Amino acid sequence: MIRRIAHRAIGGAVTLLCIYALTFLMVVTIPGNPLQSGDRRLPRETEMALRARYHLDDNWRFFWDYLAGAVRLDFGPSFSYADWTCGQIVASALPVSMVVGGMAILIALAVGVPLGVLAAVRRGRPTDTAVLAFVLAGISVPAFVAGSFLLIAFAVYLQWFPIGGWGTWRHLPLPAITLSIPFAAYIARLTRAGMLDALGSDFIRTAVAKGAPPRVVIWRHAFKPAFLPVLSYLGPAAAQAMTGSFVVEKVFGVPGLGQHFVNAALNRDIGLILAIVLAFSAILIAFNASVDALYTWLDPRISAAA
Repeated sequence: MIRRIAHRAIGGAVTLLCIYALTFLMVVTIPGNPLQSGDRRLPRETEMALRARYHLDDNWRFFWDYLAGAVRLDFGPSFSYADWTCGQIVASALPVSMVVGGMAILIALAVGVPLGVLAAVRRGRPTDTAVLAFVLAGISVPAFVAGSFLLIAFAVYLQWFPIGGWGTWRHLPLPAITLSIPFAAYIARLTRAGMLDALGSDFIRTAVAKGAPPRVVIWRHAFKPAFLPVLSYLGPAAAQAMTGSFVVEKVFGVPGLGQHFVNAALNRDIGLILAIVLAFSAILIAFNASVDALYTWLDPRISAAA
């Protein structure tokens, strides 16, 4: 176990280093000047002093200086947000995105798993067709369309929730539901496919032949192996949801990480781009490691073969 954890830690560190290097290479090749973005126009002497201060004219020096700071969780100042460091921006926005994303994943699981099981059990019936229609709609409908519909229906007409903003629990349901729709659709589709495969297996036929009740056959025998594809999807899905969706955050006025990332890219804020990418990558690696640990619980054969 200790050896596996050590391998995971080393592999994660190497992966983060590669992501950092590739992101840095792409950022420095983007045209633009991070010190002269938007309406800000600095005197040439001030710009030259800032370039010398932060080694913006020496990419190799900036690469290693920023990497050393990132190891200490010091991501330096932001070039597009005055009086803010990149670490402060990530620390203030990431919890908001994680709350919305975490709630979205919980909603997606609560909706997608039962729908997928129901569709598999009633394959070829109207219920199955309805679930497949939901899957198609959930994957196809853009987030800004679904978010705008929910906003008009529940915030404007019914006035159950605020129109936008952040600060109380009433600001959470609408963006979380909007963000959960595509994830719920994918989870329903994966659960249905996994259940259909499991229900056709020999061990299920054996359980039925022994007189096991349908509920026991479905949830105790078939569900565990059927849930493995969903579990594989949950790692990157949870990381994606919890690091923010720019469209959802824009529609509902949520001060999450997605908006900061888009603004950083538009303003060529090198430090903030690298900080957000590293935060996202670290969360993705952590979730994938958690998924692998859950795999061994759902299917002990994986642990034995490792």
